Amino acid sequence: MTPRTYGPDASFCPRCGAPLAGAPPTVCGSCGYALFVNARPTASLILLDGDPVTPRFLALRRAAEPRSGLWETPGGFCDGWEHPEVAAVREGREELGVEVTLGAFVGMYVGGYDYQGETLPVLDMFYLATIGAGDEIRLDPAESSGMTWFPLADPPPLAFETMDAAVRAAARQLGL
Repeated sequence: MTPRTYGPDASFCPRCGAPLAGAPPTVCGSCGYALFVNARPTASLILLDGDPVTPRFLALRRAAEPRSGLWETPGGFCDGWEHPEVAAVREGREELGVEVTLGAFVGMYVGGYDYQGETLPVLDMFYLATIGAGDEIRLDPAESSGMTWFPLADPPPLAFETMDAAVRAAARQLGL
């Protein structure tokens, strides 16, 4: 097994390589480096079809692990210093091939994401969004194997609990 120097299972200091006395949060006894496990920010879209009476939202079928084959909302991790609003628009462009217009902020949810053998904490941020009339969605096949529009008031189970919570919150915000 490779010694871990970062993440929830860190066992060695990422600065000096010394063994850590315990799991993060902890301080390296050798160099004094304070190690924390902070949630990674993400930005996701609850893309609406524009129907004011019975709105539907776009769900994508995950093409990759974790949770391949399950439905999800478009979105992904924020880059470095990228603001979540900017990341949400970028993710719309990358995953859907369209420009999105952000609407109301739905909320933030703490969840987990399985990556490289660890469950990492994530801070998932969700925005209502729309695309322009006539814009054609072109899925990135590395990200999604399909798509469909589901009633916002009656969503299927989604790949991550934070997505389930955000879609329910969006329905409440819209009075459904």
